[in-house]
Amino acid sequence: MIETALVSCDDHLDLNMLPANVWTDRLSARYGDRTPHVDVPENGPAQWIADGERWGLWHGTKLQQTGPKPLHTAYDRGGVTDVSELRAGNAKLRLQDMDRDGVWGHLVFGPVTSIKTSDEAFMRDCYAAYNDWLYEDFCSAAPDRLIGVAMLPPYPEAAYEELQRLAKRGGVRQANLQIAVAEPRLEDKRWEPLFDLLEQSGIVLSFHVTVFPKAGDAFDKYRGSPGATFLHAKMFIEQFLDPFVDLFAWGILERYPKLKIVIAESGVGWVPWVVEELDYRHWRLWECADYWEDKGGIPHKMKPSEVFKRQVYGTFQQSPTAMRLLEFWGPENLLWASDYPHPDSIWPNSQRIIGETMGHMPPETVKQLVGGNAAKLYGLDLSKATVTAKLPIGGEKAAA
Repeated sequence: MIETALVSCDDHLDLNMLPANVWTDRLSARYGDRTPHVDVPENGPAQWIADGERWGLWHGTKLQQTGPKPLHTAYDRGGVTDVSELRAGNAKLRLQDMDRDGVWGHLVFGPVTSIKTSDEAFMRDCYAAYNDWLYEDFCSAAPDRLIGVAMLPPYPEAAYEELQRLAKRGGVRQANLQIAVAEPRLEDKRWEPLFDLLEQSGIVLSFHVTVFPKAGDAFDKYRGSPGATFLHAKMFIEQFLDPFVDLFAWGILERYPKLKIVIAESGVGWVPWVVEELDYRHWRLWECADYWEDKGGIPHKMKPSEVFKRQVYGTFQQSPTAMRLLEFWGPENLLWASDYPHPDSIWPNSQRIIGETMGHMPPETVKQLVGGNAAKLYGLDLSKATVTAKLPIGGEKAAA
């Protein structure tokens, strides 16, 4: 048995759990009725409306559930029947849920693809307003435990402007670019100022999977079918494959050696083969160095696997596969997560599931994976943790 602080590196605060005043307190004077606000109709669920568009559902009203649910969240599995308290978006209640799970810290990803508008100025202001609320009103309740992940607009100039503003304000450890909807592709030179600012500021960049349009368009044909459940397995990888390879093919990480990337909730089992193949292609490139010599040479000096180990991190939840790939990933580059309160989440059973999937491993390695790596990456002092987990690791067989 070991006792250690847990830091979950992929947790959520979706649109449905946000307080109704996130944007109205900051944008209403300027934008009037265009400001994102909650509409509660007489019949039907409450929803977010912004600039005349429906953004998504809001769970702040009690709904009558009729019949079985087609999708269970962590709340269902944890016995939470009333979600109208907006537990994920209420700092006090979220901390209670973290305590129940034995988790000290959450990396809190926001509603990263819900800001939909063709008005770029409005888009930028909506992102900025959310980020200000996140740090000033939400994470401030427990800044050592609630580690907000800023939202970046999916376009290079807007993303750079917002990151520059956040870097000046300070206190931002990670910013998320929703890579499935980001335009243009990462090899475009318009992204270079953003990469440079990330490196200079020390802010970690994350790519997080999305199940919303346009990435979710492939589901439309199969919506309502049991088979659609399985499509997530390929969709998660599809969203990441092109941008992941772009980081190496166009030398982005090699040119920015201090830039740190976290790939979140995409799974980690597919990565080793891709990196292995990138190494092989790198060898093939240098095999023909004489051909490239009079064409300017080869800018790719390092093997992709070396760059990967230096700069890329991945999150996992309950993955026996990930544990068997430690020889590839190394114990320093994997970040454990609970995915609270999503359907894939292991809350409130994190301690038990860690024991089941890591019980056979050395205690020091487990401590790295479940908190130590996050502490190093984000500059956290886990000696201050007042909530710790007791894990059946080392000398005791994990629970069956």
